[in-house]
Amino acid sequence: MLNSLTPQRAALLIFIVAFVTIAGAWIFEYYGYLPCELCLKQRWAYYVGVPLALLVSLVGPHNPQLAKAGLMLLAALWLGSMLFGIYHSGVEWKWWPGPATCTAQAGFSGGLPDLTKPAVLCDTPAIRIFGLSLAGWNAVISLGLSMVAVAGLRRAQGSSSVSQ
Repeated sequence: MLNSLTPQRAALLIFIVAFVTIAGAWIFEYYGYLPCELCLKQRWAYYVGVPLALLVSLVGPHNPQLAKAGLMLLAALWLGSMLFGIYHSGVEWKWWPGPATCTAQAGFSGGLPDLTKPAVLCDTPAIRIFGLSLAGWNAVISLGLSMVAVAGLRRAQGSSSVSQ
């Protein structure tokens, strides 16, 4: 199925899935599942990836070189997002330490905490769905988006080598 994705459809699929994912994160936040510092940093990939995927899907059919470059960038972006999601999941499972500023061991070394904001710890997941925290689901979704970008890129490279 992924092998039949054109670069334009791959970028459009990435746009839709990434947009729905970040919208889901905002909905969880609205209903009281506040994000920690690492959760907010994981969103950066979506803030870059959503408009980039839309741009590639719209401009890509008219500019195959731009489509290839955009899909390469999207593949790298989502792979990085996956690694960051794995890192955050490991912090939540206590496999390795997280940033001192947002874990249960956080002290006052950076000064007094901001008491106007609720404390959200990075090593305590807000919710688990089918055994995975939202950071874990970010890793899974990001891997899938990276695979879609690579599939679109393969199709783009295959079509250009046939036309030569």
